[in-house]
Amino acid sequence: MQYARLAQELESLLKLEDQGYLKVYFGDESGFCLDPTVPYGWQPRGQYNAIVSQKSQRRNVFGLFSRQQDFEAYDIFGSTNAELLIACIDDFALHIQQKSVIVLDNATFHHAKIVKAKLDQWAEKDLFIWFLPAYSPHLNKIETLWRKIKYEWLKPPDYLNLQTLNEALDHIFTNIGTIFTIQFT
Repeated sequence: MQYARLAQELESLLKLEDQGYLKVYFGDESGFCLDPTVPYGWQPRGQYNAIVSQKSQRRNVFGLFSRQQDFEAYDIFGSTNAELLIACIDDFALHIQQKSVIVLDNATFHHAKIVKAKLDQWAEKDLFIWFLPAYSPHLNKIETLWRKIKYEWLKPPDYLNLQTLNEALDHIFTNIGTIFTIQFT
């Protein structure tokens, strides 16, 4: 019941965006490192994985992404938490030019008391936070962006070392909406 209601609310927000009343941004965090990404896999019993994981430094990013390919990336050094989320959203609020909604998932720190305490302040700046239904990453458009970056746009030579990875990510982040695009239907 709650899922259906919230999915319908999101659809209504997107229709309002299509009519020009507001702008919808999908927000989420992701991490990029030199560790191999193996999303799915299986092997016969007794055989062992040939991919050896390595520990590497990690580039954590909080991103905001719209269906019109507008993208803001905030590098986060260390773990993401409520204080860093607030800092990112505070900065983003300085640059919005029309009523905007940030769609977030239900990560624990997204619902922290200090985040909820900022909702009215952001609303005064015409920036609103809307939470997805639980367990619905398929509704968060930025999840598609993260997947495209990790599985299509980053190439094997980009993983040579941390410098080449960061250069590739900077290139992608700078060119989302021009060279790197996603068609939403």
